[in-house]
Amino acid sequence: MGGLLTFGELLVDLTPAGETDGRKLFMQNPGGAVANVAAAACGFGIESAFMGMVGDDVFGNYLVDVLDSKGVDTSSVVKSDLYNTTLAIVHLFDNGDRDFSFYRKPGADIMFSADMIDERKLRGISVFHFGSLSFTDEPVRGATFSALDIAKKAGVTISYDPNYRAALWGDKKTAKEYMLKGLEYADILKISDNEVDFLFGKMPYKDAAKMLVSRGIKLVFVTMGGSGAVYANRHGAGHAQGFAAKMADATGAGDCFTAAALSKYLNSGKGLNQLSLEDAHGFALFANAAASLCVEKMGGIPAMPSLKQAEERLKTRGCFAAD
Repeated sequence: MGGLLTFGELLVDLTPAGETDGRKLFMQNPGGAVANVAAAACGFGIESAFMGMVGDDVFGNYLVDVLDSKGVDTSSVVKSDLYNTTLAIVHLFDNGDRDFSFYRKPGADIMFSADMIDERKLRGISVFHFGSLSFTDEPVRGATFSALDIAKKAGVTISYDPNYRAALWGDKKTAKEYMLKGLEYADILKISDNEVDFLFGKMPYKDAAKMLVSRGIKLVFVTMGGSGAVYANRHGAGHAQGFAAKMADATGAGDCFTAAALSKYLNSGKGLNQLSLEDAHGFALFANAAASLCVEKMGGIPAMPSLKQAEERLKTRGCFAAD
């Protein structure tokens, strides 16, 4: 099929939606970091598919219907009659940031096993994207490594987001161990400033990006919220400014950034070693524009902007500056 295949978690975010008679209300939002990427990429015109498992329940059927409606190929989604769809309870702070509690012991997403992998589809795509939440538990941990090995042998470009959610790990040491293992497979990396701090300690983010390139990753983005993003490839590193936004909910913003950057890469027609530093800057700037739109709406997948919306916001800033 070409295009993008994302692998991992598809879940329901229960997002605060006010109160009635003193009782908190929650809004059902489709989410899961890698599923967000697939849905957003479709909005940017990229052929996208998702591979993972949900429960054969009201939430799982809802999630698959949402991905179908966004144009995501869901033929590699497994529905389980043994395990329930994972739920994430979202807590929003006044600044729009958030924290999560999870109903995932186990959730269907972590019960995806290696024998469920659609190998033909995996070998036929251009970019395979995964995140660290697939490393938290077996059997999905083993399935993730199996999928990565298949993709690597097939010459597929591998994209990685070491998405840290402390509540899903038994301890920080294990989280760090597996988040770092994911870096060994990555050709493209999207990592947040907080995750750089967690994995490597406090250091300038351009230095961190250059260090990651020196480890063999071809294209690195370090996202910094409203402060924009640092990018790096073999030609050096630079900074792409952020865009002003009316913050409502940061859920999915990093995933929107990833989808936008991957869409620009896939549409560039270039291999990773052919990308200039100006290309990387353009990818990051477009991704910043897209992410700034995402944070202005509630939820993950429902907040993803269209290509036209992102291009309109991009027009407000567009100069190249790298160092």
